[in-house]
Amino acid sequence: MKTYYAKPLEVEREWVLIDAEDQVLGRVAAKAAQILKGKHKPQYTPHVDTGDFVIIVNADKIRVTGNKLLAKEYYRHSGHPGGLKSETLQEAMQKHPERVIEHAVKGMLPKNTLGRAMGKKLKVYCGAEHPHMAQKPRKIELEG
Repeated sequence: MKTYYAKPLEVEREWVLIDAEDQVLGRVAAKAAQILKGKHKPQYTPHVDTGDFVIIVNADKIRVTGNKLLAKEYYRHSGHPGGLKSETLQEAMQKHPERVIEHAVKGMLPKNTLGRAMGKKLKVYCGAEHPHMAQKPRKIELEG
């Protein structure tokens, strides 16, 4: 019995559409990360990007559980002394809701060159409209 390893040129990619309206942030991010990695395919290979493209729409209508809107904070540093900036999840959702989902998904991907390549296949949009209709994305339903 020989182990099958997918080769990068043999990978067939499809486009998957996830509607984030009234879905929990972590569950949407986990499902998107699984599809981006390719773990839903039988030919999954850890060292090859076998994943599909993921389109997430209605990013502004996503929900979070508990007190996360006020308690969860995002930090960034300018590199200068005293340059630590922070914003709550609520502030981030008002300014740029698509970045909140991108941050959650990229945190679930590998922290290496392969993970960065997987992150480029993620497309997040605020409204229900997206410019990828020509790719004929397959809509998937999340449980819950």
